[in-house]
Amino acid sequence: MTTVAEAQHAPSINHGAAFKMGNNILDKWGCSAAQKQAILGIPKSSFHRYQKDASTVFLSSDQLERLSYLANIHQALRMVFSNPDNVYGYMGMVNHNPYFNGRTPLSIISTGNFGALYEVFKRIDSMRSGQW
Repeated sequence: MTTVAEAQHAPSINHGAAFKMGNNILDKWGCSAAQKQAILGIPKSSFHRYQKDASTVFLSSDQLERLSYLANIHQALRMVFSNPDNVYGYMGMVNHNPYFNGRTPLSIISTGNFGALYEVFKRIDSMRSGQW
């Protein structure tokens, strides 16, 4: 079994590329810098340093997992919608389904709460199989 420390230093994980991928997705969702920092769990100073120089990026296992959820949400949206406006706009749309209760998915994950990110992912992922 791989320890967290080993996984963080594994050469197969390109932290800079992972950060760029997540930052690009969040850009397309229309996130502010503050929202990105909360969603990714990255302090303001580190976030701005990472944006300037991807070679300085070092992410914790929590941050890598957050990025994984973002990538999976994005992939699920791409599978559900063919229209780019929906793929990228969905996260900012008011949703009246259970759990969202008139909130946008983006407002929920912008709290920075890891559990909220998981719950939003779970509900968006369920749309792929028509469970909604």
